[in-house]
Amino acid sequence: MPNNRVPGAPFRSSSLVMKTYDDFRKQQRKFKLQVSATQLLILVVFIALWEIAGRLKWIDPLLFSFPSKVGYQIWKDMIDGSLWPHLGMTVGETIVGFLLGTVLGTLLAIVIWWSRFLAKVLDPYMVVFNSMPKVALGPLFIVGFGPGFTAIVVTTLSITVMITTIVVYNAFREVDPNYVKVVQVFGGRRDVIFMKVILPASYPAIVSTLKVNVGLSWVGVIVGEFLVSKVGLGYLIIYGFQVFNFTLVLASLVLIAIVATFMYQIVDYLERRWLQK
Repeated sequence: MPNNRVPGAPFRSSSLVMKTYDDFRKQQRKFKLQVSATQLLILVVFIALWEIAGRLKWIDPLLFSFPSKVGYQIWKDMIDGSLWPHLGMTVGETIVGFLLGTVLGTLLAIVIWWSRFLAKVLDPYMVVFNSMPKVALGPLFIVGFGPGFTAIVVTTLSITVMITTIVVYNAFREVDPNYVKVVQVFGGRRDVIFMKVILPASYPAIVSTLKVNVGLSWVGVIVGEFLVSKVGLGYLIIYGFQVFNFTLVLASLVLIAIVATFMYQIVDYLERRWLQK
């Protein structure tokens, strides 16, 4: 039987595939570089316009200050050491609230998924609690847990836990039921179904919840510090308003933005490492 295979064809085919893949990777790197450059350009233009507008008094420099003045405020407070206790306290509260909120919310979602009866019972309560303004609950937490670290963390948990529970539980419910049926056919128990099907399929939703909780944790902590704290970036914001030092207010907001961005980048890195496995 004649052999019609062209000599070297498989080699040329694999080379073509590799070239196409390399081109694709180059396009992806170029696209990411363009995105990063555009983001940096927007930031630089914004800072430059803000600086010019403040110095030329297109905006009220007392209220809106300008970047060089805000930067000097941050530098001065770092050098004299007055900034570090406030920054350390707020970051510590945020990390604790972020981690506890994610863990407790995920565990609650697992418990609800495990019991259909419990899911039906708790569903309206979760919706109602999630819709309540957490600022209104803050004074209750202060009275119940005392004016300090615990009350602020609990205020943060009141925001992060319920959001995490709702998002993760919905992710559990949206897993393809055909996968579940396959495991059931082979005699898999509910714990096996959860570990082998539900949880792996929900990894993207859980990681996305981490990203959301970064912002929500900061919101909860700052709200708590507004209400009770005598140390922290939230306290500095309130203090700045009280003494009409709006540069201090903006410096605190800039620090929050920087640390929140850093935390988000860590979660984004973990997401890429986790989901690529």
